[in-house]
Formats: sequence, structure tokens, C-alpha cells
Amino acid sequence: MSVIEARDLSLVFQTNDGPVQALSNVNLTIGKGEFVSFIGPSGCGKTTFLRVMAALETPTSGSITVNGMTADEARRKRAYGYVFQAAGLYPWRTIAGNIKLPLEIMGYSKADQEERVERVLKLVDLDGFGRKFPWQLSGGMQQRASIARALAFDADILLMDEPFGALDEIVRDHLNEQLLDLWARTEKTIGFVTHSIPEAVYLSTKIVVMSPRPGRITDVIESTLPRERPLDIRDTPEFLEIAHRVREGLRAGHADV
Repeated sequence: MSVIEARDLSLVFQTNDGPVQALSNVNLTIGKGEFVSFIGPSGCGKTTFLRVMAALETPTSGSITVNGMTADEARRKRAYGYVFQAAGLYPWRTIAGNIKLPLEIMGYSKADQEERVERVLKLVDLDGFGRKFPWQLSGGMQQRASIARALAFDADILLMDEPFGALDEIVRDHLNEQLLDLWARTEKTIGFVTHSIPEAVYLSTKIVVMSPRPGRITDVIESTLPRERPLDIRDTPEFLEIAHRVREGLRAGHADV
């Protein structure tokens, strides 16, 4: 079942220095329950494409549907949660208070808010940290709280914009493992922006390789890895072969510019 459909999608930003084409004729289908990573050089339109899915940017031409609706309709129906590069937690609110914020805005009852906060804290292994403040948590724990906030209203789609990019490799590996476990338990459809080839290959069922601006899709790689993925799968020939294809796709994108 198709969840996100982009057809001939282009986006041009108007700037003081003239028009900038961020996306050019993007075509992509994302199925229900897929984990799709977007990888490419800085400025290639990965984040812009994610923002188009979330109705935070409007395409100049072409179309995009989310759950069969326009992206804006899907946003109003709370079809997705969005996790930004920085955790973006309010320092004066507790972790529970930060997670409750979208629920308060949406008008959930206090009892429902409490139940949802408790449930998502358990999902991201932060049970017992609801009364802490963001400054009392490590960077990795803050990002997990940010993911919990995006999960709190139980959207089917989770859009993640380089959520682990600023973390050290050991913490990043641990959160990659936790994210795969979370995905398996919730069966969400995930769109994930990253600059890391190993991260993209380890996490994804599908890897979308993008070219330098104007952002185009140069390759869509269907992963042949099993759903159960211990970290040491990264040393297997199958993993290295997929990583090689991603690398070749990135090189080809540069060569076409």
C-alpha cells in the first residue's frame, strides 16, 4: 500500500540572488511500513523533500500525496510526527511537559496526555525520566525525548531529519539499534535524512540517493538485508555491497552535475 507518492515534483526557491532550484522532477513511492533513508551531499534537497512531505514547503510543480491526501490535508489530520536535527526541547519544561506540548495544543484530555506520555517514554526507554529537565539528560537522551514527542499522538508516519547527526559514533550506534527496535514494534512508515552511508544501509528497507542541487533522485536501492539487524551485520559482504552501490550512486550524481 502506497503511503507517500511524489510525481514530477520540483521546487524553486526565490532568493535575493535569483531563483534556486532545490528539487527537480522527483518521483518516488513509499509503501506502508517502509523505512526509507535519503542520502546525498549537503544542499541536495534531502531536508527540503522531507519538508515537502510534511507540508512545511510547497512544491513549485508536480504533486505529492500522503495517505491519498494532499500533504497539507495530511498535516491537518496529524498523519505524521516530525523529528528535527536538534531535539528542540523547551528548557523550562520537564521531559513529560515537552512531550505533552503537542497533545495540549491538540486538545487531548489531561488523563489521555498522561497515558500517552507514559507509553511513549517506555517506547524510547526513558521510563522514569519524565520529571527531569532537558539539561539533566545527555544529547542522546534528549533526542529520544524528541522522538517520543513525535510519537505521542500516534501518527502513522515518522519523518526524521538527521536526528543523530550531532552525536558521537558510540551513542549513534546505540540509537540506531533502538530506532530499529522502535520501528519493528510500532510498524510506522519512516522517512529518514542522513549523511552517513553506514547509517542509511543499516536502518533502511529502501535507500534514496540524491544528486547535488538541483536535487534529483539518482538511485533507489531496495535493501536485501533481513529485518533483524545486529550491529555486526555491517561487516557482512551483503551490507558492504549495498554500501558500495550507495557510494557509486553518490559519485554518479556528482559526475552528472
